[in-house]
Amino acid sequence: MQDFWNFAGHYWWLVFPLFGMTMGAVNARVKHREVTARRRHKEQLELLRAQGLAAGGEPPAALAPATDDARARLTSAHDAVTHRWLEYELDATKLISYPAMSDGRQPLTAAFLRAKKVADNLRPAADETLSPERLREYREAVTDYEVAFDVAEREARRVKDAAFTADERKRLDTAKQLLTVATDQAATSNERQLAYKRVREELDGLIWLSDEAVDELEKKVALELPRGSTQPRPSTTPPEPAV
Repeated sequence: MQDFWNFAGHYWWLVFPLFGMTMGAVNARVKHREVTARRRHKEQLELLRAQGLAAGGEPPAALAPATDDARARLTSAHDAVTHRWLEYELDATKLISYPAMSDGRQPLTAAFLRAKKVADNLRPAADETLSPERLREYREAVTDYEVAFDVAEREARRVKDAAFTADERKRLDTAKQLLTVATDQAATSNERQLAYKRVREELDGLIWLSDEAVDELEKKVALELPRGSTQPRPSTTPPEPAV
C-alpha cells in the first residue's frame, strides 16, 4: 500500500490525462446511445410502413380516393398521441417524474416535437377534400408522430431524472412530496397554499411549467380547499423557459 502512495505522490500529474480519457469515454457512450435511439426510431417507422403494405395496403401511387372513415381514423390517432403528450404537459407530478418529456434539448424529445409540428401542420381542415397524395402525406406524418412519441416516452421513463445533479434530484423529490400536501384535503388551507408556493420554488430553474400546467395545478389545489374557504390563491408568474 505504501508503494502505491509513493507512486501516486511522484506521478500525481497522471490524474489529468486519465480524467480526460474517462470523460471522453463517457461522452462517446452517450453519443452512441443517441445514435442508436435515432436508428431504432427510423427502423420502427420503416417496419410500420412495411407492415401496412404486407397487410394488403396499396402503394402510395395506387391509393384509393380519401374517405371520411380514413380521415376520421387518422385524426383520431393524431388526437390520441396529443392527449398522451398533454398528460405530461399538464400533470406536474408526471412532469417531475419524467422531466425529459418537456425538455426540448433532449434529442428524442426534440424529434418528437418536430414530428408533432409536422403532423399538426398537415392536419386537414374540416371542409378540405383530400387527394390520395394528400391523405398519404398526412398518414405518414401521423405515423411519424406516433412512433416519435413512443420512442421519446420510453427514453424519458428510462432516464427519469438522471440528467440532474444529486442536489437537483433532491429538489425534485421535495417538490413531488409537497405536491401531495398541496392537493391533500386533510391538510389545512394554509398548509396547502404554503406547499404549493414551495413547489414552485423548488421547480424554479429546474423544470419550466407551462401556463396550462400552472392553471391545472392551481385548479387541483383550489378543488381540495374546504367548502366555503375564502383563502385566495397566490399570484404566480411562470418562469421563463430555458434557452
